[in-house]
Amino acid sequence: MKGLTLNCMDRKSEAYELVRLGLKNDLKSHVCWHVYGLLYRSDREYREAIKCYRNALRIDPDNIEILRDLSLLQFLRSMPQDETVEGVPKSYNVDGKGRFIVAQMRDLTGFVETRQQLLTLKPNHRMNWIGFAVAHHLISNGAKAVEILEAYEGTLEDDYPPDNERCEHGEMLLYKISLLEECGFLERALEELHKKEPKIVDKLTYKEQEVSLLVKLGRMEEGANLYKALLAMNPDNYRYHEGLQKCCVLHSENGKYSSDETDQLDALYKSLAKEYTWSSTVKRIPLDFLQGDKFRDAAVNYIKPLLTKGVPSLFSDLSPLYDHPGKASLLTTDFPSPFELKQADIIEQLVLQLEHSVRNDGRYPERTEKEPPSTLLWILFFLAQHYDRRGQYDVALSKIDEAIQHTPTVIDLYSVKSRILKHAGDFSAAASLADEARCMDLADRYINSECVKRMLQADQVALAEKTAVLFTKDGDQHNNLHDMQCMWYELASGESYFRQGDLGWALKKFLAVEKHYADITEDQFDFHSYCLRKMTLRAYVEMLKFQDRLHSHAYFHKAAASAIRCYLKLYDSPLNSPAEEEDNTSKTPSQKKKMKKLRKAERAKKLCFISGGEEKNEESSASGNSKFGKRHIKPVDPDPHGEKLLKTEDPLAETSKYLKLLQKHSPDSLETHLLSFEANMRKQKILLAFQAVKQLLRLDAENPDSHRCLIKFFHKVESMPAPVTDAEKLVRSVLEAERPSISQLQNKTLSEANKVFLGKYEDSLMHRVAVAEMLNILDPARKLEAVKLIEDSSNKVMPTNGALGPVMEWKLKDCIAVHKLLDKVLIDQDAALRWKVRCAEYFPYSTYFEGSRSSAVHNSLNNLDINTTVNGGASYPGISGSENSVASNGKLEAFKNLTI
Repeated sequence: MKGLTLNCMDRKSEAYELVRLGLKNDLKSHVCWHVYGLLYRSDREYREAIKCYRNALRIDPDNIEILRDLSLLQFLRSMPQDETVEGVPKSYNVDGKGRFIVAQMRDLTGFVETRQQLLTLKPNHRMNWIGFAVAHHLISNGAKAVEILEAYEGTLEDDYPPDNERCEHGEMLLYKISLLEECGFLERALEELHKKEPKIVDKLTYKEQEVSLLVKLGRMEEGANLYKALLAMNPDNYRYHEGLQKCCVLHSENGKYSSDETDQLDALYKSLAKEYTWSSTVKRIPLDFLQGDKFRDAAVNYIKPLLTKGVPSLFSDLSPLYDHPGKASLLTTDFPSPFELKQADIIEQLVLQLEHSVRNDGRYPERTEKEPPSTLLWILFFLAQHYDRRGQYDVALSKIDEAIQHTPTVIDLYSVKSRILKHAGDFSAAASLADEARCMDLADRYINSECVKRMLQADQVALAEKTAVLFTKDGDQHNNLHDMQCMWYELASGESYFRQGDLGWALKKFLAVEKHYADITEDQFDFHSYCLRKMTLRAYVEMLKFQDRLHSHAYFHKAAASAIRCYLKLYDSPLNSPAEEEDNTSKTPSQKKKMKKLRKAERAKKLCFISGGEEKNEESSASGNSKFGKRHIKPVDPDPHGEKLLKTEDPLAETSKYLKLLQKHSPDSLETHLLSFEANMRKQKILLAFQAVKQLLRLDAENPDSHRCLIKFFHKVESMPAPVTDAEKLVRSVLEAERPSISQLQNKTLSEANKVFLGKYEDSLMHRVAVAEMLNILDPARKLEAVKLIEDSSNKVMPTNGALGPVMEWKLKDCIAVHKLLDKVLIDQDAALRWKVRCAEYFPYSTYFEGSRSSAVHNSLNNLDINTTVNGGASYPGISGSENSVASNGKLEAFKNLTI
């Protein structure tokens, strides 16, 4: 017992010693084994904890407490791996023997057995019945789970439940009905639902469950009436609208409707609009299916009131229409049909007409009442976002600048201008504008976070860190961001470090994100007993299913993929390369000492914003005790700057751990298989690399990266020496048997396949670049031809009916990738320079290409006057200028000359 108490006081080593001493004195004490298991459980060493619990149960097999603790751990039973600590992902727990724990390896069969034993020992306990039913549900035996719940109901009296247990009992009944639905017993589920209606407290869920069963039974008319009743309760619920459309046989998954379906939907929503005049959803949904003049009329009626009211989110609300096949397919690489183009420009023409009328007459067309002055502001605000979406950054900036001149105190204007500059490629100016917006409202966390994100995109990491911690607790602020699981910050910070070549810090950030997902997995432990006790069974099962697909989340995919890229770069360019070693050996001892001091000073300067005050905080936390006598001392990070991560002996082995997670949870992502190909080619794992190529061809055979990997792989195979061993011969025979099944290579050499690919996509920049790169790999003597193939690409104007200027086809991100290819891969500095000059004309705001209007050339925002004092018009000399704004926690000078 003293050991258990010391463990709660974070004196773990003493606790383990005392418990082991207790076991030494009485090896047959189930209490000692139970406490030993509790210690291991608190350290998340579940495998060892399960061993201790099983030893305790051998001594006292009917102990309820031990059985309950064991059943909880069987959800988190771990699979040990005999690997050393150095080969372990940092997010997993490591025990003293170098084993690590892979969470979520559930022992469901053992869980069922333990739950059955608990029910046998204590059948009058409701939680044991429910736990036994849930256990069978989790092993896909829903029918047995229903039988158990019905047997439990048979033990209850007729007047059950009492008033204080009606909610819990109603939840159990809804869970049983969902089990019947899952098993396919739809008629029985509906009958049970109607029978148990008086005992179900949650009437909304009752109706939703009823309508779901009616639709699955094909009783569409009854379902439609019930959905209309649900819409009367909440007309803004999109799920109810979708269900009503399905009941009327008018729902389309791809957004395409026949003329008859469109007319029927139009009539349906006109009737709903009369009934629910206040609902914005009823007015918004018709924009998804209407065409032509009907779409225009509906858009006018929807947009006008929101522009008058001044709703900043109007463009975000309408942005899904830009991806609609009949509304705004201008942004895709494929050329839309003339009909689609006409639909694509309806919103633009409509809003421009409203702008012209309000600007000249002060009112909307065909209206007599005047509009408030703010209406023009929000029209300009909408148009700026519209042209930003279409890539017309000059027009977008002119609109947003006019809006700022109209009302310079609206914060959203500066945020949108910052976003436009980011899309245009001027990250430094975007960061300065975002900081200007932040300074206008220092209490707004969202604007502060957006400012931090812009700073990180501009690689101003120290300034971003200092800005981010303005909304954290005093003390160890850097660790507060980690404790808050601020993953967007860690991802953006890691990407910035990666761009700057600091792989240690980049890996530190990416692995911190992975650590968060491991913590989320471990956090489910507390919910197992709670959910069974509170009877939140449907939410509990959904939580377990969510945990199973947790690693398919976009943030985890991004962190794992970025970590793999870091390790690949570390493998390609090791820290102690021969060139560096030769350079070090050529220096005298005094020069080496001087260089060491310089590196140390640079490191200290870089970390001054991040690690400042850590020693003081550690001292205060170590010396301070809480009122309960427990010390709040955080564990010391043994690698605070990621230096040990850089010293890994086998970077490719590290990539394997993350690749397996991506292949399991993100199998339909091209990026997953591209990284798999790159890693396995470096490992000389030919068959695994070929597997990645086949997956790429399955997902998107026409993608430039898929073509690039296909040609690279078979060029590597053709350049391999003749097989000698039996394994090599087997690999070669497999590849020879598989090659004819690849349509791109049937009866073609690699050069011919490359040429055919060019013929299919000669108008696409990135396809031409992929062909050029492969041409250089297949025949290095044709490098000049490959360069010419890239330079002959033409930036065509996309066929639009836009009113204000053309929309070019090339994207800034693609052009930057082409420049890096010319410079680093094809190693043609002259061609890279010519490409840079050419792209500077296409992207005048890009700091990468040093465009004529970028802050990199003029050292200002959009070539504005330095003396302008109105917010949004000030000049920013770069990073150092913005640091002063953070130091003063806001710039008030911009407001001195404002007249409000």
